[in-house]
Amino acid sequence: MSDPDPVRGHLYDWSLRETTMAEARTQETGSFGFEPYNAGSDEEYMNPEQEEHFREILLAWKRSLMEEVDRTVHHMQDEATNFPDPNDRATQESEFSLELRTRDRERKLIKKIDEALGRLDEHDYGYCEACGVEIGIRRLEARPTATLCIDCKTLDEIREKQRG
Repeated sequence: MSDPDPVRGHLYDWSLRETTMAEARTQETGSFGFEPYNAGSDEEYMNPEQEEHFREILLAWKRSLMEEVDRTVHHMQDEATNFPDPNDRATQESEFSLELRTRDRERKLIKKIDEALGRLDEHDYGYCEACGVEIGIRRLEARPTATLCIDCKTLDEIREKQRG
C-alpha cells in the first residue's frame, strides 16, 4: 500500500517500513499462532514435545524473516531509479540504507535462530550457557534465541553497564 509520506512528500510503501521492537516481539510467538506451552507439573523439562514446540516457533520466525528479506530485495530492485534530482536520490539512498541496516539485523537474527535450531538438534536448547540451569519455558517463548537464564543475563547486563 502506497500513501503520501507526510514528512518526505512522496509515495512510500508502508508495508516495507522497519519493524518495531514490539512488532518483533509479537512475531517471535503470537503472530505465528502458537499457544503458550502448558507444561504438566510432572513433565520433564525440554522433552520431545517442548523441543518440537520451540522448533516450530523458530522455523516459523525464520521463514517470516526470510520472506521479509525477499520482499526487500524485490523492492530495492524495483525502486532502483536514478533520480536526476539530488534530493530525491539522497532520499532514496537513505531509505535503502535504512532497509539494508534492518536486513543486516535480521540476517544476524537468522544466524541466532539457526544456532538455536542446532542446540535443539543437540538437545542443549533451553539450558543456560553460563551456569547450565534451565532457562525456562516462558522466557524461551518470549525470546526463543535466549542462551542465558534470567539471572545470568541480568548479571551480564550489569557488567555491560559498568564497562560503559
